[in-house]
Amino acid sequence: MATVRELYALLDRKAPFRTQMDFDNAGFLVGRGEREVTRVLVALDITPEVIQEAAETGCQVILAHHPVIWGKLGQVTDETTTGEKVLCLIEHGIAAICAHTNLDAAEGGVNTELARRLGLADPVPLETDGVDEAGRPYGVGRVGTLPGGPMSLADFARKAKADLGLAGIRAMDAGVPVHKVAVGGGACGSMLPQAKAMGCDTFLTSDLKHDLYLEARALGINLLDAGHYSTEAVVCPVLAQWVEEAFPGLEVRIARRQGEVFAYF
Repeated sequence: MATVRELYALLDRKAPFRTQMDFDNAGFLVGRGEREVTRVLVALDITPEVIQEAAETGCQVILAHHPVIWGKLGQVTDETTTGEKVLCLIEHGIAAICAHTNLDAAEGGVNTELARRLGLADPVPLETDGVDEAGRPYGVGRVGTLPGGPMSLADFARKAKADLGLAGIRAMDAGVPVHKVAVGGGACGSMLPQAKAMGCDTFLTSDLKHDLYLEARALGINLLDAGHYSTEAVVCPVLAQWVEEAFPGLEVRIARRQGEVFAYF
């Protein structure tokens, strides 16, 4: 047995909320802190479908990556999508804890797991924002190398597609082999200069605009867009494992009613 507040404290130890970026709204966002929890649902996004799944399976809390409340919330009514979700959570007695950019930066979080899934060796932060209580640097993105030596971009794209379970991947070939790779879960295209400065020949992230492909080609860096959902959903099993190890008596499930919001035709 655990309380909502104890689950929040666990995430605060693993991915301290004080490390979130200034624009972020990560934290304990909905619910009562002292409510006892027996079942936990882990998801990337708190959507109406995920809330319904939590209600139907008797989960008292949803642990998610993206904040369910973003920006100014001037009203909580069914006239806005955010208000409707918050109302549904409250009506079903479901709490919401969201770990966002703090989980992106944390050791063991989104980017650590993304690098691991892609088989990168000796990953280090792409951008260092500070040091944690153990003196380890933390920051968004990771840089590592392919342990088997360089490979072509086409082969690496096929590998990434398989490793992340993608239906498709966009890739720009800068004409260099893939060996030192930067990754950024979610929309990290603005970190292209950092990838170049760290000597990377390849950068995999998501939500890339046309001008970034042109810039990457000029810089001589291969650029891949593996999708926002797929580059971040890798952290859901990690969150579930953290809870299971800390609270063996809890039932933890990963949301089944979630997935990529678009399709390839």
